[in-house]
Amino acid sequence: MKALTVFILCGGKSSDLQSDKGLVLFQGKPFIEHIIQAVLPLTQKIKLVTTTSEYDYLAYKKIPDIITDKGPLGGIYTALMHSKTEFNLILSCDIPLISTELLSELISKHTDEAGVTVFASASKIHSLIGIYSKKMLPIIKEAIDSDQLKVTDLLAKIPHQVITIEESENFHLTNSSSADELNDFNINIS
Repeated sequence: MKALTVFILCGGKSSDLQSDKGLVLFQGKPFIEHIIQAVLPLTQKIKLVTTTSEYDYLAYKKIPDIITDKGPLGGIYTALMHSKTEFNLILSCDIPLISTELLSELISKHTDEAGVTVFASASKIHSLIGIYSKKMLPIIKEAIDSDQLKVTDLLAKIPHQVITIEESENFHLTNSSSADELNDFNINIS
């Protein structure tokens, strides 16, 4: 695959903690730092989509939402509008167990024909761990304008690719709103 930019969507409060999800601590580090650690072996081109100054301690470019209050789809739109690369890895900020290996698999299996490539298990499509083409911008803008904000609904309208993973790998992709939830879910993770 050619050049790739990574955008981490930092929007959203943790319902349990009333703080930004990406800053919830897991194993002594904020979620966002675990994600960045998984991304760095693949690329240094990392940008954060956020409107809060809480991420200012990280040395990555921060981009505020172009259209506010449109959820993750608004974040994806903002990312693609700011991107200089055709293909972009979009990640939510609440997946601290994501691994470089899984991200490499996503990147290596992505085909240029797909507007979007995401992981799916038997129980869930992981639309916020995906490669999104800048060419999808008009379709995303149309969805935002008509307030159809579910990312999974968007996938149904565009050429996309789904990489199926085993349920046992699914926990690495699970988004979580609290470290306790993760610790309960993954007792053996180190």
